[in-house]
Amino acid sequence: MNNPKIGLLPLYLELYDESSPQLRTRINSFVTTICNELSKRDITVICSDVCRIKPEFEQAVKDFESEQVDAIVTLHTAYSPSLESSEVLAATDLPIIVLNTTPTYVFDHQTSVEEISFNHGIHGVQDLCNLLKRKNKKYFIETGHWQYSDVMDRVCSWAKAARLASRIKKSRVGIVGTPFKGMGDFAVPFDELKRNIGIEVIEYDLDSAASLVESVTEQEIADEMAADRERFDTSNIDEKVHYQSVKVGLALRKWITQNNLDAFTVNFLNTRKDSPVNVMPFLEIEKQMAEGMGYAGEGDVLTAALSGTLASEYKESSFTEMFCPDWKNDTIFLSHMGEMNIALASSKPELVEKSFSYTDAENPAVAYGLFKPGEVVLVNLAPDTDDNYTLILAKGEILEIDGKDMLKNSIHAWFKPECNISDFLSKFSMAGGTHHSVLCYTSELKTLKQFGHLMGWNTVTIE
Repeated sequence: MNNPKIGLLPLYLELYDESSPQLRTRINSFVTTICNELSKRDITVICSDVCRIKPEFEQAVKDFESEQVDAIVTLHTAYSPSLESSEVLAATDLPIIVLNTTPTYVFDHQTSVEEISFNHGIHGVQDLCNLLKRKNKKYFIETGHWQYSDVMDRVCSWAKAARLASRIKKSRVGIVGTPFKGMGDFAVPFDELKRNIGIEVIEYDLDSAASLVESVTEQEIADEMAADRERFDTSNIDEKVHYQSVKVGLALRKWITQNNLDAFTVNFLNTRKDSPVNVMPFLEIEKQMAEGMGYAGEGDVLTAALSGTLASEYKESSFTEMFCPDWKNDTIFLSHMGEMNIALASSKPELVEKSFSYTDAENPAVAYGLFKPGEVVLVNLAPDTDDNYTLILAKGEILEIDGKDMLKNSIHAWFKPECNISDFLSKFSMAGGTHHSVLCYTSELKTLKQFGHLMGWNTVTIE
């Protein structure tokens, strides 16, 4: 997993170098301190030289863009005139995170007058933010003492959110088949996804698929089946069913690797007996999610891209759907036909043959499991009006079950949101939530909110 990468931009005033050059030793030391504090929090920091005049800012931002940082973090080491930096910062596509802090914690009547030179950056922040706002450049600000508050953690949360935003804007999503006809909630033309977010769609060409299936060797199949016997309870799976699912799955895996995909989606209705994809590759889908690959069902490119983006930061993530309400116990049953991140199963999954009557494709092998209990955030990305999107977030928990599991031959979990399910379901649909979501085992709701804000999406939290 790659750490978030930020460009640290220290701002200063050229006049001070001319009138009081001795100040720079301590200024530079403070920049080093902030750089080290960010690095300690698993942030990759590209730090520019202290910038004072427009050409220096232009070069720093150019370098940050070349390094493909996820965001620029500004640090006012003193006052810095906004007209030197605001134009170049407003022009970059990189997010701007303003770290509003100073070196000294106490500044009272007993403070030495010399400390003014090192602790007056806040009015430089005010000057710059005014210009950014007037130029319609979105920025985010976190304020506090670098050592005696959580401001550094808050900035790092933005950096993680910026990493998510960078990921989804560069998502490469494969699609097997076409989107499920009639499912309108995630139906967004691929060119719009590219234009509005940056998602690139790669189609699984059936001629290429046939070649990939033919390229799978018997040894590769035997090795994969042996690994499955270690990973799953395979006592009840037909050998031929297992073999065919593994063969089609390994071809799919090669396609994913060849195309450097971040996520993919499969429409089960496009699996046919006379096709190279002659069995729904549930098993490989489950394995891919366990390895951090994004996925969504039924040709849903949008949710697949969201899934892959979230999995890049929160590996314990899975595609899911809300299936049935349990009104009495105030929970929601989560499931899908045969797809889950099997690394999240509460016990060793059982590999079984699934009866498949939707097309003439062969019966697939599916690993069924119960999601493990834990704290989660349910994440949904919904198309909205005017080419915008709504990110819906809901904290809750996946519950442990007691007694006999009558639903063991299914993908299953019971989600308990923070509010009662009547309110939750109403709020979810009032926000326009789709029927495809991503389940993340995390408590980092704030970072997910920041991700939505960085993308410019409507962001709704159901609490």
